[in-house]
Amino acid sequence: MAKETVEGKVRLRIRSYDHRLLDNSCRQIIEALRRHEAKIVGPIPLPTEFKRYTVNRSTFVHKDAREQFELRVHKRLIDILKPTGTIIESLHDLNLPAGVDVEVKTAA
Repeated sequence: MAKETVEGKVRLRIRSYDHRLLDNSCRQIIEALRRHEAKIVGPIPLPTEFKRYTVNRSTFVHKDAREQFELRVHKRLIDILKPTGTIIESLHDLNLPAGVDVEVKTAA
């Protein structure tokens, strides 16, 4: 059985609100890739994205009484150099927890 290699690389961009869940998912992805002897660069931590919201506590009066909320989006980047078809299939077969978003891009 011949291995088909794709020239270039595949870039995985992983996002989550929980950094522990994100790190465990990255570890799971890297273990799966190492089983297939893939060349990996990463995980590279990207800057955390902060979304801040300010809301009035009361509906009509008391403008000075406000609450502030914050959402943090943690991100990691993993590059796979010269991936094979079996490597890409193994990525699709991974069972990642809810709350982890993986975006796959192919680059030449």
